[in-house]
Amino acid sequence: MERLPTHPGERPHESDASPGPARTAPPTPPPPATAAVDARGIVTEWSEGARQLLGYLPSEIVGQPAARLLADDAGTAGTAGTAVLRDAAGPERWSGTVALRHRDGRRLRRELLAHRRTADGPVTEWLVVSAVTGTPEGQTPAGTPEGEAAGGGTPGNEAAGSGTPRSEASGSGTYGSEAYGSAYGSEAAGSGRLGEWAFRQAPCVLAVFDADLRLVRANTGMEQVLSLTEDQMRGLRLPEIVPHPVSDETEAKMRRVLEGGGPQHLRAGAGPAGTGAHDGWSTTLVPLKDPAGRVRAVCLAAHQRLQEHLARQRMLLLSEASTRIGTTADSGRTAQELADIAVPRLADFAAVDLLDAPRHGGEPSPAAPARPLATTRTAVRSVLDDGPTACAAGTKTLYPALSPVARCLAQGHGALYDTADPDLLRWARQDPGAARLLGSETHSVMVVPMRAHGATLGVALFGRHRRAEPFEADDLWLAEELTAKAAVSIHTTRRDSREHTSTMTLQRSLLPQTLPDQGALDIATRYLPAGTRAGVGGDWFDVIPLSGARVALVVGDVVGHGIRASATMGRLRTAVRTLADVDLPPDELLTHLDDLVLHLSAEEGGTDDTAESAGGIGTTCLYAVYDPVSRRCALARAGHPPPAAVTPDGAVRFLDVPAGPPLGLGGLPFETFETELPEGSLLALYTDGLLAARDHDIDEALDKMFAALARPAKTLDTVCDRVLTAMLTHRPDDDIALLVARTRALHADRVAAWDLASDPAVVARARKHATEQLTAWGLDDVAFITELTVSELVTNAIRYGRPPIQLRLIHEDSTLTCEVFDSSSTAPHMRRARTFDEGGRGLLLVGQLARRWGTRHALTGKTVWAEQSLSPG
Repeated sequence: MERLPTHPGERPHESDASPGPARTAPPTPPPPATAAVDARGIVTEWSEGARQLLGYLPSEIVGQPAARLLADDAGTAGTAGTAVLRDAAGPERWSGTVALRHRDGRRLRRELLAHRRTADGPVTEWLVVSAVTGTPEGQTPAGTPEGEAAGGGTPGNEAAGSGTPRSEASGSGTYGSEAYGSAYGSEAAGSGRLGEWAFRQAPCVLAVFDADLRLVRANTGMEQVLSLTEDQMRGLRLPEIVPHPVSDETEAKMRRVLEGGGPQHLRAGAGPAGTGAHDGWSTTLVPLKDPAGRVRAVCLAAHQRLQEHLARQRMLLLSEASTRIGTTADSGRTAQELADIAVPRLADFAAVDLLDAPRHGGEPSPAAPARPLATTRTAVRSVLDDGPTACAAGTKTLYPALSPVARCLAQGHGALYDTADPDLLRWARQDPGAARLLGSETHSVMVVPMRAHGATLGVALFGRHRRAEPFEADDLWLAEELTAKAAVSIHTTRRDSREHTSTMTLQRSLLPQTLPDQGALDIATRYLPAGTRAGVGGDWFDVIPLSGARVALVVGDVVGHGIRASATMGRLRTAVRTLADVDLPPDELLTHLDDLVLHLSAEEGGTDDTAESAGGIGTTCLYAVYDPVSRRCALARAGHPPPAAVTPDGAVRFLDVPAGPPLGLGGLPFETFETELPEGSLLALYTDGLLAARDHDIDEALDKMFAALARPAKTLDTVCDRVLTAMLTHRPDDDIALLVARTRALHADRVAAWDLASDPAVVARARKHATEQLTAWGLDDVAFITELTVSELVTNAIRYGRPPIQLRLIHEDSTLTCEVFDSSSTAPHMRRARTFDEGGRGLLLVGQLARRWGTRHALTGKTVWAEQSLSPG
């Protein structure tokens, strides 16, 4: 494949199709001189062209300071090298004329092009390129015009003194329009000039590369895009002009064109100075053929598809925003994400101001445009460290009445402004903060209100001062879309925060505020809400004093999260307390609770079919009753984890309570499990959130819990803290309720019992037994009330019940309980006696004298009890 002619006036002829003996092949141009210099100024690479240019072998110059290659009038090469490196330190690319020193001492002035590049690792170095043969300073090659010598052998715009047009002097006579003019007459010359003008002034990038893929022609468009002149690029390959992978790809396709592959296309092009290459261009490579059809060169034509590129960039930015905005439940972080994604791809600076939410909840409302608007600067971002958004986040911002910001918020849509807009100028005069925000170089501003679900949350401001092009309608559309995404996330965060606060308040109010006063158990509790966005769940615990010094312990877990789960928990807790007051056994209580859940589910079944509205179906519950007199504990569970028990000697085990079904399934029985607990034993009741850890399996969780429970501790609060610390390494994903109880016992000296015959005469004996026991306990001051209570309860048992009959007194620290048992299942009830009735006043009297009274049923018989307080008053 032959090269383009390089002599002025030479043009192709049909005889070029078959080279003749008289035709002399054009001289092969020398290779470009290239070298690499690191950040310390040391030469790291040295090409063959550099050897030919300056005479140094690679072994003589690699590893040496580059400053020794520079010639300086003062003889201080180091000073000259330092100056050149200092001038090149700022930009990504540098070009200029430098005096070089040949190995033999000659002085050469060269036009150099240097690119900053990053090697493998953090080291930055420079690639220095020169494409033309050097000329000793002050000399002119023989037969070469002075204008060529001045450029180191490269013609200027027109070769001075030669009369030859630039297009021919550049070595591209085949494509030089004036060469055709001189050959084909005045008409052809005029046409050639038009062709030259068209090439130089074409509204696209045009360049011609010879058979060695070196640039021979470049139009004004390419010079402007690359910020280099044609003389600076002539003789260089495209990767040497713009070092970038796109340039390598383009050169590979040019080589394919030379090899007969036909036109090639790329969807990228060479970019401006310092950017290497960028999208938004459509590049076409076509072969240039001589009259014989042989490919002599390649023409590169690049068209900028600006609008299509901008539209694609906007859509990519909008798609990226869906994953980058709203990543956390933090309004301030979301506002900053909006500013970060907008700068610098949409704007040069951005500021996000949010309206303050009302303290009582609800959404903030913007003021009327005639009133000042108070906001909080929540996020800022600028391409400059000291840019217009230097105002710190967190500061209060007051926008004057009728300012563009107040007007846009009142109208509910964004607006574009330039610095000549009267509204913007008036705002800047009224508000010094606006003047600082806009800055002296800002020329285009967008004001976009942040709205979501009908609520106005704040305003976002965007400006341009570095980019010359102003905002347009499509930019405003993009800004509104980005701002809307941030507003929806902030609105959702605030709504979730309000709901979480409301749910937490409801949950706390439904849980026991204080533990009841009772003497059967020492108790400590903990409640931890879930740390996820799902919200607070329906876990609960309760401690319920029962008759006969007994205490009921309850732990439950309602399905779901949020207000509905908390409300369902409150209803179930109330139901458990009501059923516990009736003194039902654990299995019967869970059966009644199961029926209640079924009724709640039926009531809410018509609302929707989500688990949140299922009326508590799937709720788990554990109910335990401990009797300090017998030291026995009766338990039943509905789908709940079994409790753990720790004996005084430190042995830990699960109580073998039969696993009943969760509440709300219906039709399946629950079973009561009874066990005797030595005094000082520990009971641990908990919800399944304690065992649902992310970083360990269930067996490991159980081992940790058992180890924490087995360690001796002075207080039960210490036990609770140890269990939670051992089990949790993070905020729990589900609510956790934990109840730990240590058993006490009422010994024989605190309990007195007498068997009584079914004879009215025994009532007096029962009163005597009671008063004597009260004297032994030192409770003579309550003897009168106790005698009346014993007399009435024993009389009712003899009159309406069946033998055997038993009287029992239980003395706790603050209460005295009187119990009368008989074998009848008929329960007494209080009624109001009429004037002439002989009976009906006994239970009324008991109800007035005792703190509380009731009936407790057993498998056979019942116990009627009355409890009176021993505390002062």
